[in-house]
Amino acid sequence: MNAYTSIAARLKLPTGIFIDGGYLPAASGKTFKTKNPYNGDVIASLPACDSADVDAAVASSKAAFESGVWSDLHPSERKVVLGRLADLIMENVEELAVMEALDAGKPVTDCLEIDVPETANCIRWHGEAQDKLYDQIAPSAPDAVALIVREPVGVVAAVLPWNFPLMMMAWKIGPALATGNSVVVKPAEYTSLTSLRLAELAVEAGVPPGVLNVVTGMGPDVGEPLGRHMDVDALTFTGSTATGRRFLEYAAQSNMKEVCLEMGGKSAAVVLSDAKDIDRIADIQANAIFWNMGENCTANSRIIAHKDVYDDLIAAMEKKIADWKLGDQLDPETRNGPLVSEMHYKKVAGLVETGKAQGARLVAGGDGAGGLMFQPTIFADVTADMDIFQKEIFGPVVGVTRAETDEDAIALANATEYGLAATLYTSDISKAHRYARKLKAGTVGVNAYSEGEISTPFGGFKASGFGGRDNGIHAHAQYTELKTIWIDLTA
Repeated sequence: MNAYTSIAARLKLPTGIFIDGGYLPAASGKTFKTKNPYNGDVIASLPACDSADVDAAVASSKAAFESGVWSDLHPSERKVVLGRLADLIMENVEELAVMEALDAGKPVTDCLEIDVPETANCIRWHGEAQDKLYDQIAPSAPDAVALIVREPVGVVAAVLPWNFPLMMMAWKIGPALATGNSVVVKPAEYTSLTSLRLAELAVEAGVPPGVLNVVTGMGPDVGEPLGRHMDVDALTFTGSTATGRRFLEYAAQSNMKEVCLEMGGKSAAVVLSDAKDIDRIADIQANAIFWNMGENCTANSRIIAHKDVYDDLIAAMEKKIADWKLGDQLDPETRNGPLVSEMHYKKVAGLVETGKAQGARLVAGGDGAGGLMFQPTIFADVTADMDIFQKEIFGPVVGVTRAETDEDAIALANATEYGLAATLYTSDISKAHRYARKLKAGTVGVNAYSEGEISTPFGGFKASGFGGRDNGIHAHAQYTELKTIWIDLTA
């Protein structure tokens, strides 16, 4: 037993939904089980909520918002509270990291070094930013003053994915709380534990009861009622494109709430003819697809390589496979744990079999590695008409496609419905500028796989994004309403 399995054995796990500052059962009394994807053990039983619980959570958040207990605070006061929440997150870093690893199958080292610290940093950053932002005065005649102000939108629903539960919650609640809103969070049913614990820490930090509520359960029972709710003023979602489209329908069918969507990706790494240091590129790209079991929206699941570097890159990528240890997510030496669920495992495995059947050449991997673990997998000779080129696999599977020219490589990179992120390798600064502009993606990393940082907006083009961006000051805009106040000075 290592230190993290010892912590896991001592964890005090949440067992209720979090509404109005405390834990409650579902109104129906129903529950569902959350399991450790590594061994199938039941971790906890959580409330299986329905529309009654959604109504209660939204009513609590609306009452808190309208009372002004949070929304009317000076931004610097909210900043202090969010700073305390960030401090509490880091004081409980090991507990949160182990809870996240158990629930999601994520390697505990990643949770300790990346997920939990970035969660704290995100919340602190947005709290710090809000009292540095100014409203505007429009140019007008001397007999009037025109104020352009932003006000919190009201009740925000945040529907989260299962691949980065804590970080994605922070990406939503950081700017939403900083701008004065109340928030109802719906975590993914596979990964609800840390969302509940974070809400508890928020109240400990001084966020008033009702300002941050968490309801657990299945998408049709909780996510859809939030999407249709007449008292939800804005909804933010990270997840699949199919589900994102449904939230747009729900908004149209209800109160035309603001909707911000960060959805699927099929991100390409484009390796141009003049790219240098193929071994370095292979190392970066192995991380870009195999990290977090490939369960990452921006994972470079496609590599488009110029014919001059194609064979060398495939050979270098194959060598990197040996460095990836699969196993128990609580083992600090593990680089990849299990996929999140049996259903998701079957999806990944099915697309791998489709890749073989459609003529892609399997270079490495391609099989399970026991339980829900899946080997890092490399396909070569992938063409644009294949499913593994077009469909989001969301697993540790990369396809390499040959390009005859640099222009052909850019065209292939853009030849999907998605446009979340892309990577470009070149030693020519002119090509870097020119082709980065041509790639149809919300974030383009040049000579590095990158999603940017907290200060840079994150979101996608085409079917990968709609309505706004996470991160950066730009994220604050989607949780506020723009208002003009015209003052007649002659009255």
